[in-house]
Amino acid sequence: MSRGFVKEEDQEEAPLIPPRAALPMGVTNYVTQNGKDALLEERKDLEEKRANIDLEDEQAKRREQVVIDGKIQLLNERIASARVIPLEKQPQEEVRFGAKVEFVLNKTMQEFQIVGVDEADVKNKKISFTAPIAKALMGAKVNEKVDFQLGAESKSIKVLAIAY
Repeated sequence: MSRGFVKEEDQEEAPLIPPRAALPMGVTNYVTQNGKDALLEERKDLEEKRANIDLEDEQAKRREQVVIDGKIQLLNERIASARVIPLEKQPQEEVRFGAKVEFVLNKTMQEFQIVGVDEADVKNKKISFTAPIAKALMGAKVNEKVDFQLGAESKSIKVLAIAY
């Protein structure tokens, strides 16, 4: 049918489905067990939300279902590609995926855990393994200093403690 014979109010604009955290192309989707559990819980919550949509307006209900379906599809792709790294099997004496690292940067003591992209949450001291500072720290040992490029500046990071 020609678009000229379609009422304008019948044309629905495709809803915007927010993307998940960026995972660079070709990079393995590493997650901790807690991260995988959180992805599965998120899917369960979305499925429950979809099953309980309570909107009178059919168009609004359909839009909400499309958004939730899109989120579930993106989430299923992440779950399918997730590779759980058992933290107890990581080399305990060096910084690897899942490590909680205590370090000094700019004369300030900081700490965070290196986690998967979907788990990253700076407020909870969790950063993605794809973050530049996490990449710089990979393989470092306690009392070792590593250089970290912060824009045009080179900074030195001293590792104080590593835990899994």
